[in-house]
Amino acid sequence: MSNRTFTMIKPDATAKGNTGAILSMINAAGFRIVAMKMTKLSKEKAGEFYAVHAARPFYGELVDFMSSGPITAAILEKENAVEDFRKLIGSTNPAEAAEGTIRKLFAASIGENAIHGSDSNENAAIEGNFFFSKLEQF
Repeated sequence: MSNRTFTMIKPDATAKGNTGAILSMINAAGFRIVAMKMTKLSKEKAGEFYAVHAARPFYGELVDFMSSGPITAAILEKENAVEDFRKLIGSTNPAEAAEGTIRKLFAASIGENAIHGSDSNENAAIEGNFFFSKLEQF
């Protein structure tokens, strides 16, 4: 069990002006933001971040999408952070996401699903360290 997880508010949610509403939901759910920045991934950096999916048919589309506009990256802290955050964001498919979850409220499709959340404690650390140096984590 970890007290930290990583998230990205994706280009679709950013373009629709939903960043503030999503951050409000994160705060209301008891998460503390310990690192945060708005940035734009190059295709190279998006490819590096999603390298685990390189052999999958959707990889190129994913890299194109994630480099298409600004994102907000953040490390969040809360007891049982990874599991609790996965519940807050909901299913990858917004049609299957529970009512009141971030994806139910803000995602348009499986591809444009508004937000990323780490799927394990190990990946949360790897992903957080991809975006933030130790000096940027509080």
